[in-house]
Amino acid sequence: MQNRYEEAARKAAEKFLKSAKLAADRGIIPYKSENGAWIPSPYDGNSWWTGGFWPGLMWQFYAATKNEAYLTEARRTEKLLTGEFRVFKYLNHDVGFMYLLSCGADYKLTGDEQAKWDTLHAANLLQGRFSPAGYIRAWNGDNQKGFAIIDCMMNLSLLFWASRQTGDPRFEKAARIHADTTLREFLRPDGSVSHIIEFDPETGKRVREHGGQGYCLGSQWSRGQAWGLYGFTLAALNTEESRYLEAAQKIAANFISHIRPDGLTDCDFCQPDTEERLDNIAGAVAACGLLELNKITGKDEYHIAALRLVDGLLDHCCDWSDTRCGLLTHCTASYHDDGAGRHTNITYGDYFLVEALAKLNGTDPMLWR
Repeated sequence: MQNRYEEAARKAAEKFLKSAKLAADRGIIPYKSENGAWIPSPYDGNSWWTGGFWPGLMWQFYAATKNEAYLTEARRTEKLLTGEFRVFKYLNHDVGFMYLLSCGADYKLTGDEQAKWDTLHAANLLQGRFSPAGYIRAWNGDNQKGFAIIDCMMNLSLLFWASRQTGDPRFEKAARIHADTTLREFLRPDGSVSHIIEFDPETGKRVREHGGQGYCLGSQWSRGQAWGLYGFTLAALNTEESRYLEAAQKIAANFISHIRPDGLTDCDFCQPDTEERLDNIAGAVAACGLLELNKITGKDEYHIAALRLVDGLLDHCCDWSDTRCGLLTHCTASYHDDGAGRHTNITYGDYFLVEALAKLNGTDPMLWR
């Protein structure tokens, strides 16, 4: 008899096998689902930072089922993503998210040589954003030369991968320098993390913190906490450095203390009690990080907390009907509405829930390494 996580993974695979046809018919990379239809990214076309999560979903299902329909759909959208190499102007530090889960997954699961070179191309683009002042520049705006954000801890996996593939240490060295800067400048004494820190691009000295996608300056945007938790866990996996593991555990303790009784995740851990604003993407990301932390440390508290998060999502926020193409509900891109979605389905929430289920079921191909 299947347990609930196996059953959820099976139902998700069936749902996305059907809705993938809708995405292919429209010729888009899905960003979110509304009114029974897939909606493309709200900004920057196929260069929008979330583009890799849809093919990543397909590769997760392919790894679990070996159904080549998922492979076909993943490669359809990979072509759209690699086409953005030529456009270039919108690409930023999130090429890690975009290409490790698409082309990198293709190479890992099929051995496709072109996919390998496309992933290395992306790694070189990310390497090119590394400032000798000690950080990886996040975005491209004229006034953002010194901006780095906590999300980039996840993108570092692309650089660690590139050094393993090529034997060239420069990728890993850049990743370590950025991780150390993040450890020093983003991690707060209570185990929370900042979202955006601005550095002087000439000297690398900290200039100021910016509020970012959370409730206010100095608050705790929950998905930023989840990026830090999983990102430092991945850095520890890639380097075996105790300082990164300690950081991941410190962030994890803070995150676990803020899990709601129903297992769901507030958009910001400092938001007013009068605000019912959830971001279930944060809970799904954190669950993945906690499951990996459990593997590294053997501490049951991380596995138990991950199950609380996954169970909360399965119990309260999954839409298994045919009226929504996607699965996870109550996903929120930013506390203050930025047009990217509030309390809706967003594809990267689906990705991390499916990844968490795959970890629990023993099918996860670990696309981040």
